[in-house]
Amino acid sequence: MSAKDKADGTVPKKVETTSSSESEEEEDRTTMETIRRFFAQTLNFTEGKNETDSSGTVESNQVIPDLTFEGLSAHWREHGFKKIVTMVGAGISTSAGIPDFRSPGSGLYDNLKKYKLPHPTAIFDLDYFMKNPKPFFALAKELYPGSFVPTPSHYFVRLLHEKGLLQRHYTQNIDTLDRLAGIPTDKIVEAHGSFYLNHCLKCRKEYDMAWMKAQIFAHKLPKCEKCKGVVKPDIVFFGENLPYRFYSLPDEDFKDCDLLIIMGTSLEVQPFASLIRHAGPQCVRLLINRDAVGQASYVSAFDNNDKDSMRYGKPHNIRDVGYLGDCDTGVEKLAKALGWEDELKQLIQKEREQLTKEASADKKQKEEKCTKPSDDSDKAAPSSSSS
Repeated sequence: MSAKDKADGTVPKKVETTSSSESEEEEDRTTMETIRRFFAQTLNFTEGKNETDSSGTVESNQVIPDLTFEGLSAHWREHGFKKIVTMVGAGISTSAGIPDFRSPGSGLYDNLKKYKLPHPTAIFDLDYFMKNPKPFFALAKELYPGSFVPTPSHYFVRLLHEKGLLQRHYTQNIDTLDRLAGIPTDKIVEAHGSFYLNHCLKCRKEYDMAWMKAQIFAHKLPKCEKCKGVVKPDIVFFGENLPYRFYSLPDEDFKDCDLLIIMGTSLEVQPFASLIRHAGPQCVRLLINRDAVGQASYVSAFDNNDKDSMRYGKPHNIRDVGYLGDCDTGVEKLAKALGWEDELKQLIQKEREQLTKEASADKKQKEEKCTKPSDDSDKAAPSSSSS
């Protein structure tokens, strides 16, 4: 083969003794090469330099030397990360007893038949809610914050904050367990809203979490005290915009971010999933998740610079790491590798003891309120002769 043939990738013709089957194979390879070039040139897909081939050769432009969970742990332990952003979904709350949305058999969407909805997602559809809010509030009672405690995954994020490493915590969850775990409000972006605040859909009067909880657990349809409109938790329904902070903060948060940790999310729901695009080229992206998610489609696999997909375990990977398994197990292994195991355990124990103490005090207060005689009962009944 000539130097020119090697340079342009063309395949020279075989001598006449070549069999027809071998010729067909060569034609197939040539065709595939032509298709590859079409995608690379016409669609502006770049192959880049210093690639990793199928043999696992390390690319010289990898952000860290070893793109495995163990390799990332070792790099973190030896060199550290300074600004960490976390992205989480329902998978970090399942061990608290809160079902996720899509798991077959146990997910919320598979357990909504009792509400007789036109389709499962109607329970979070604003138009349907305006017509019939009762199914949502029935479900809200089952999911309401206060019935569950944060998981090790939540407390790992809290530990990142205490160590001064947490830039921001983006969550899809509406359960407020991030707040309950002690992650500061200013560090949290609740992309899909939460039960923390509530507003009347007519006059926009604001109600707090305690007021809404009292209404829901009294089996009342929450009505505005001012205009009698329906009061809805500030959960983002289909047909509503995401909070302003979700759009305004990523540019600031990812500017110098050197590690993005993604946990318990399908990376299918937009625009939340698009956050991974904000991570700069030198930012390592770690996925801790039960399933392999966020990987390249057939077409984007040609593009080594594709920011919309992750490449853990794939060729041309320069910064993505995947841990496939339970989220809590993943953060516990990571904490152990970093020498934080005892700190995490102590934080979890301390915070859960505090939550138990607060729950006990709240229960005692409610019992005392129920048994305490009212002011009317303290008054002496008027005698029949007082007239």
